[in-house]
Amino acid sequence: MISLQDLLGLPHYELIDYEKTGGEVRISVRYTGPRSCLNCSSTRLKNRGVVSRVVRHVSWAAERVWLKLTGHRWKCRECGQQFRERFPGVLQAQRASEAFRYQVFRDHWDGINRSRLARREGIGHATVERHCVHFLERLAAERAGAPCPQVLGIDEHFFSRKQGYATTFCDLKNHHVYDVVLGRSEAALEAYLNRLEGKDHVRIVCMDLSSTYRALVKKHFPKARIVADRFHVIRLVNHHFLNCWRQLDPDGSKNRGLISLMRRHRHKLKPEQTTRLKAYLSRHKILEIIYSFKQRLCYLLLKKHRTRQQCAQLVPRLLKAIYQLKQETLPPLLALGETLGSWSDEIATMWRFTRNNGITEGFHTKMEVLQRQAYGFRNFKNYQLRVRVLCS
Repeated sequence: MISLQDLLGLPHYELIDYEKTGGEVRISVRYTGPRSCLNCSSTRLKNRGVVSRVVRHVSWAAERVWLKLTGHRWKCRECGQQFRERFPGVLQAQRASEAFRYQVFRDHWDGINRSRLARREGIGHATVERHCVHFLERLAAERAGAPCPQVLGIDEHFFSRKQGYATTFCDLKNHHVYDVVLGRSEAALEAYLNRLEGKDHVRIVCMDLSSTYRALVKKHFPKARIVADRFHVIRLVNHHFLNCWRQLDPDGSKNRGLISLMRRHRHKLKPEQTTRLKAYLSRHKILEIIYSFKQRLCYLLLKKHRTRQQCAQLVPRLLKAIYQLKQETLPPLLALGETLGSWSDEIATMWRFTRNNGITEGFHTKMEVLQRQAYGFRNFKNYQLRVRVLCS
């Protein structure tokens, strides 16, 4: 036989009455569990009258369930404190049981939008939001106070047109978002980094080629080594190469088929594509020389899992390539040489370490899904709370 506790999921209750009308179920129960003073924990209590509460509970199939909880008002014989009955499973001043609130939170987390969930459960959409925020804050409190990760990824992503960009701090070792902060400038992030605890624990910081982030890391993470993200470095090389191509051959640079071939690495081309590319480059000797140089530079940057001795052999090749770029007269190549020269230490470090910011970029995709599900966020604190919990 199924007990009332198994049916409701609430302990120490006795059934008084049961009524079913119009697709709703109303259950009257009496609390019969142990009682003690909230002030001194004494069990010597005096009955001061009957109290009752009506709260919403988890639905049965398509029928909404309401609980009428009956208890007492008590007076402690030891300290004289008077208090109302505390019902297990129902928080004080709440009109719904914790089981119902958690069900609403779980359904909303699983993808049911707020308005549809509100109509289905017969509550307001603001109530759905309050229930979700309650459990999100509870989950975020469990993760609060975590130390700074040893391997940190820093990157920016777009938040809203009104408030601009936000900065993501990602734990690349444990694959979760450590925090997200509004803004991407030094002035916007300075206050957050000043009060951040455990910054000495950070050993590696992976980032794109952002001078602002590099200055902040050197200032606030003194024991950390900066590693350039390989994807952004190679994308920078391709960007300047395409700009140089537009100057040398404006008409050919508009051919989408050729653009696709120029961007790819040589080992990813099919034989017929290689033949087509060679035929085009044979008509533009200067462009052929620059393309070959770009390919050699990209293959040098693609190397990974190298030991310290192997990195020492690769450094002269990188410095030679940077020197050759700085001697060029074409502005895109000269700008590329200046950028690679200023980031030469961080670029050389990425041969030694295997971490990159691909994990952070993946979380940015998940954040975009959160924004689409919510049809955008106006309150950054609400967005930050969801990211801390759902991207962990």
